[in-house]
Amino acid sequence: MKKLMKNCGSELARNSLRKAAKQVCLSTWFCLFVSPLTVAANYSVSNAEGLKQQLLMVKAGDTVVLKAGEYSGHFEIHQPIMLMGEKGAIIDAQGSGSAISVFVSDVTISNLQVQNWGADLYELDSGILVQDNADRVRIESSHLKGDGFGIYSENSKHITVVNNVITGNPALYKLDRGDGVYLKGVDAPVVHDNKISHVRDGVYLETSTNSLVFDNRFHSAQYGIHYMYTKHDEGYGNEVDNVDGGYAIMSSEFVNLHQNQASNTLDFGVLLNISNHCIVSHNRLSLGHNPQGTAELGNEGKGIFIYGARDNEVSHNLFSTSDIGIYMAMGGEKNKVYGNQFVNNKTQVKYVGDSLLEWSHQGRGNYWSGYMGWDANHDGIADKPYRPNDSLDKLFWLYPEARFLMNSPVVALLRWVQGQFEVGAATGIVDSFPLISAGSTGSTGSVYRAQY
Repeated sequence: MKKLMKNCGSELARNSLRKAAKQVCLSTWFCLFVSPLTVAANYSVSNAEGLKQQLLMVKAGDTVVLKAGEYSGHFEIHQPIMLMGEKGAIIDAQGSGSAISVFVSDVTISNLQVQNWGADLYELDSGILVQDNADRVRIESSHLKGDGFGIYSENSKHITVVNNVITGNPALYKLDRGDGVYLKGVDAPVVHDNKISHVRDGVYLETSTNSLVFDNRFHSAQYGIHYMYTKHDEGYGNEVDNVDGGYAIMSSEFVNLHQNQASNTLDFGVLLNISNHCIVSHNRLSLGHNPQGTAELGNEGKGIFIYGARDNEVSHNLFSTSDIGIYMAMGGEKNKVYGNQFVNNKTQVKYVGDSLLEWSHQGRGNYWSGYMGWDANHDGIADKPYRPNDSLDKLFWLYPEARFLMNSPVVALLRWVQGQFEVGAATGIVDSFPLISAGSTGSTGSVYRAQY
């Protein structure tokens, strides 16, 4: 009996092992013949016709490699694949349309030179055109040069643009060029470590959300980064040079712009236009100058221009060597401004409103070059409040034709009287806790990322 039970037990064990082995075999067979990952193939092409044919035949997960050479025409991707080039692989759209159009999600385009696409912005001519609902498209390590949009994506998610060089056509009027990267209705795009020049806007975001744009270099454009109707965005580590404006935040909310640089700007380093709940901090904004700028037109170069924006925080920035450090107008009063450095601007602050605004926070104000204040207790804060402009400044801004009187004895007497007695309701800017030294502002702090 014991022997029979032992044999039965052994037979049951063997049956169990056979059953398990059969399941493993079936599972392996399924993975080998059904899983797209295991059937993915690598293809190599050497001419335009071969590339078009291969793009029609590929399956999900395949890789198509372009050998060195020129591939003329327009190419479409309808499968989630990787398209990459060997050194010297060039896609040339021959002056019309889009060079590459992506119609499906999970596509990677890498190491290509894309050039000579069309200039029709209404037809969305692009170096790489990502069609609606094509998510998780990654474009990396490529060179794109053409008239229209460099990379265009609309109504998609998780677009990644990294380590590319995108160049527009400097012969075109600036507003006739396409943007380097145009993202409309895109959720959670990531754009970093790109070099973008001679375009309209370096990165343009419209009705997008949760974007992350960092460590890019922008040169010779209208704006470096342009936010329009966006929410919950972050931009840091970017550098902008020789543009009309550095960073334009327009009709947007919860944009965190920090640790960026802008120099040689014609109009502004940062624009806050009808935008709320934004943070502009630890940025270096310098050399904002418009050679044709006049007080009458209000188009002088500005470190930051706040227009109709409220409930924002502007802190720990450097505003230096510009026509105007901060220009505030049309309902921009309800913002926090503190911990900034205003250094060697021709006009430190221009505000033409009718309120008296306090620019300090929790007992700390801003640093103002040229302010000769006293600090008797050596706490780094001046003993008396500072008024960077007064009612007479406002008078000259409103009536520029009277500027020839600025240095007259009569105006000097009026300024003395104003300093002794408050004539009328006080308006303008007051910093009740001006900082004695630039080092006490904390404007060179380390990079941080705010979460909303």
